[in-house]
Amino acid sequence: MRFSPHEPHELHVPQPPREPGKPRGPRGPRKKIWVTAVAATTALAGALTALLLLLSGNTGASPHPVSADEALRMALARFRAYEASPAEVTVRLPATEAGDGTITVRAVVDHHVRRAVGAYEIVDDTRTVQGLLAWDLEGIAVARPPAAAPGAEPGRTTARPPAPDIVTTAAQAARKAGTLKREEWTRRPYSTAPLDRALRLVVSVAADRPDNAALLARSGPLWLRDERLDGHGYGVFSGPRPAPSASASLADDSTLTYWIDTDGDLRRVTARMSPGRYATVDFVATRVRTSVPGAPWMKG
Repeated sequence: MRFSPHEPHELHVPQPPREPGKPRGPRGPRKKIWVTAVAATTALAGALTALLLLLSGNTGASPHPVSADEALRMALARFRAYEASPAEVTVRLPATEAGDGTITVRAVVDHHVRRAVGAYEIVDDTRTVQGLLAWDLEGIAVARPPAAAPGAEPGRTTARPPAPDIVTTAAQAARKAGTLKREEWTRRPYSTAPLDRALRLVVSVAADRPDNAALLARSGPLWLRDERLDGHGYGVFSGPRPAPSASASLADDSTLTYWIDTDGDLRRVTARMSPGRYATVDFVATRVRTSVPGAPWMKG
């Protein structure tokens, strides 16, 4: 006999054979053993479903206008970035409009004074150029003319250690900038070049107070997906749009995308420089002890 876990069954106790000609007497008691597999199976299925939902989060969900909780998370992000400075950031973007080569800036930014200083590196098919720069809301200052990295050869970058006066990390950049006088910097205003736009984003992304979550939600931001960076979970959001469309399904309307965790901490921002070309700003360390020096902004 085949038993199904989805149907109850009863076990029959055999009765002694009836003698010929003897009327059938009353049946004896029958022992019924009911299988409770239905309840057990239902409970197991419910537990598995709950576990899958817990593990998957919003996996498979389509982009949607932010909820009240998501709007609050976004509203806190710029303020949390302000609180967490000085911070180390890494900026990456293509070196040309064609996407050839890479520009990388490793910097320390202090959102309280809206200033940053960092080491830049430009790598393309023919050379590697490194140097030191600083910037604020007004413009950019370059410490020295670009110098090719020692040992660089056309078509590949050097594997040799950098020269003593070449800085490659955010901490080195801050220390080196602190030794330079104001006249050793060459200042210029911002241009519309992708690097300039990316650097300006770094010093303007934070705010000294939370945004208004209700107004933010009405400006058209979208939840796009959940993503993990360095083992930590983040919600990925498109930024506000100047004129949200009737349907909030066009996530590409915004040029900015934010990676924000459940506490409102900002981990990454990307900015679309041109179709298919993006600048990425990663906040790799917060509340660092390295400070932004006074040069090139100090007087005298």
